[in-house]
Amino acid sequence: MEISEVRKRLLGTIERSRQAAAERRAHVDEATRDYEIFLERIAVPLFRQLANALKAHGYPFQVFTPGGSVRLMSDRNAEDFVELLLDTSGSEPVVIGRSSRLRGRRVIEAERSLGSAVSAIDEEQVLAFVLSELEPHVER
Repeated sequence: MEISEVRKRLLGTIERSRQAAAERRAHVDEATRDYEIFLERIAVPLFRQLANALKAHGYPFQVFTPGGSVRLMSDRNAEDFVELLLDTSGSEPVVIGRSSRLRGRRVIEAERSLGSAVSAIDEEQVLAFVLSELEPHVER
């Protein structure tokens, strides 16, 4: 194969890669902006409502908002929590719901996607996720 053909194809690959990276960065920036609005308007207020209701029923939970996420955590054990965060490590930014609970000496963790279109995730989806993940914490 001619060196000129190899170089031409290599330059084409480099250019496509740069364009894809620029598009991905723009997509991640947009998702991050949408996610901040989602946290402020939907997730954090809903998590606070749940924490207040849980406390009223004898389940002490608090809400924390560490950098770009929201976490509903038990006052009794730091390993017992439900949280939402934006995962930008993959090809598409995705809102991830994570939960963790202590069972004896084992920590049981679960993680699932709530969706990649942040603006399409509504209160009902968030509430359904959190309630399903809270079941083991309130089953006593």
